[in-house]
Amino acid sequence: MRFKTRLTGRHPLTGETEPEMQEQIRNVAIIAHVDHGKTTLVDRLLYQSGMFRNEELDRLAGGQHGLIFDSNPLERERGITILAKNCAIEVKRGETTYRINVIDTPGHADFGGEVERVLSMADGVLLLVDSFDGPMPQTRFVLQKALENNLKPMVIVNKADRPDGRPSEVVDEVFDLLVSLEADDETLDFPIFYCSGRDGWCEEELGGERYDLQKIFDAIIEHVPPPPVTLDAPLQLRVSTLDHSEFIGRIAIGRIAAGKLSQHEEVQVLSPNAEPRKARIQELHLFEGLGRKKVKTAEAGNICAVVGIENIEIGDTIACLKNPTALPAILVDEPTLHMTFRVNDGPFVGREGKFVTSRQLKDRLDKELERNVALKVEQGERPEEFMVSGRGLMHLGILLENMRREGFEMCVGMPRVIERQVEGKWHEPFEHLVMDCPVDAQGPVMMLVGERRAEMLDMSTRSTGDMVHMEFKIPARGLIGLRTKLLTATAGRVIMHHSYLEHGPQAGSIPRRNSGSLIAVESGQATPYSLDALFDRGVFFVEPGEQVYEGQIVGEHNRDNDLEVNVVRTKKLTNVRAAGKDDNSSVRPLKKLKLEEALEFVVEGELVEITPESIRVRKHLLKEADRRREKRRAKAEKDS
Repeated sequence: MRFKTRLTGRHPLTGETEPEMQEQIRNVAIIAHVDHGKTTLVDRLLYQSGMFRNEELDRLAGGQHGLIFDSNPLERERGITILAKNCAIEVKRGETTYRINVIDTPGHADFGGEVERVLSMADGVLLLVDSFDGPMPQTRFVLQKALENNLKPMVIVNKADRPDGRPSEVVDEVFDLLVSLEADDETLDFPIFYCSGRDGWCEEELGGERYDLQKIFDAIIEHVPPPPVTLDAPLQLRVSTLDHSEFIGRIAIGRIAAGKLSQHEEVQVLSPNAEPRKARIQELHLFEGLGRKKVKTAEAGNICAVVGIENIEIGDTIACLKNPTALPAILVDEPTLHMTFRVNDGPFVGREGKFVTSRQLKDRLDKELERNVALKVEQGERPEEFMVSGRGLMHLGILLENMRREGFEMCVGMPRVIERQVEGKWHEPFEHLVMDCPVDAQGPVMMLVGERRAEMLDMSTRSTGDMVHMEFKIPARGLIGLRTKLLTATAGRVIMHHSYLEHGPQAGSIPRRNSGSLIAVESGQATPYSLDALFDRGVFFVEPGEQVYEGQIVGEHNRDNDLEVNVVRTKKLTNVRAAGKDDNSSVRPLKKLKLEEALEFVVEGELVEITPESIRVRKHLLKEADRRREKRRAKAEKDS
């Protein structure tokens, strides 16, 4: 389908040609905090668009929330959006057909890099806010990035039918947030809709007439400006997303900022980190519904997929061959956390995984860098080590989970924050922590965050009266392991979110772990007899019958020191009959560590061993004699 353009002529003062407007195209991104309902709303928009039969969409839905857009297996397991995705919805109004390109973005702060790189494709944003939670840390982050890209928001108060909702107060909080971000008067005059993404209705006034979500499409057409383009200018397309096909290779996705792009056209690829090079477009696709359709030509303003350019990277510009001009590179915030990835050198290496060498590990990390713009990889101190930096523990944890499912084996060290030197002093990252907890659990929560050098910014009681809302400024290293302790202290009733705030002077020492490790001294099979004898020593990570090796951490000691234990010891046979004695063996309930829990557990000198089927914790030095020698050496260096 061909879309009309409108020429605005020449500027009355400068005489320069003003941009044209692709009147029938709207590019809009949906931004919000995690769990505020972005993907649910997009799914409901697809159902009500009239482009699909309900049965078609029902077949695509899946995961714990039955969502269509969360198509990645990890997204469906965890119920969160990890990767930004886009679709095209065609809406007919009278004789005119509008193409609305909808971009769904992640809501978790650790995946903020996904938001930053796709906002360059949008001309407006739908800001979703929960009718009870209101603006949260990630709401501020994504809104700030939208304003930096000169995008005007439409505010949608989602879950407006919540019994404990406070939609009027939430709108006031959004206004205050925009004022604090120094938004202009035009931005502050934002349209407001109250809706339920799950049930598929919206209203313009609280308690007013309810409409279906076609009203949202009308508002997008009215309030989101068409993309300003120059059709007769030289071609410019900045790559914002990469896709990959086993048959046609790398696929570059971006919005055409100027000119036209044709199939089989010869173009110039301009990269910030490489010399300009020529390439030829093999195939050109426009988005249509949830898929793509092959076209011969695409005009400025459209979001398209380009096939045939090898080694294209995010941030590269596809430009005209005769007059190439690069667009500004995509800038993302710096990482705040790093970990050491290294090859698995444990006794069980190669038993479960297919990829175990440093070369395979490096190739996989280099491949991840192609599409994960918020990630950084550097060579470690040794050839088999790599320093991987990301936005947070979940950001790196998702990468590790994907790698282990692909068949990789590796070990990772303790997560550390990335410090900066400012005017000769070291500064560390601080985060904005927001928590809602029951009134009766306020004391333990305050004690836990207080010992981690948190500074309270605000505290209030929610309208329900039984929940306390608290906001803190806390060092990023204080968040490592905090969630588990808070859930234990509040019996699972605390809700916490955080996002990067700023770098500031170091806040002092923070307790990491007040318990030691139980370390296996022999390799073999764990036995009920030995675990029964060690019942009162702590909590175990292994169960009877499980294979362990020397140097593996098999449990958490109930004191603050490490303890070497023998969990493979068997009962010696005698000629004295003791019928039924072995049946009385008492083994503590197993504590099976998940990946994020294992990353939070490890301290200096410990590693998390990750394989496709197992997650183990071990000492860096497996032999007890080596650990004692290293301890003496470190003490001697400290004394000297």
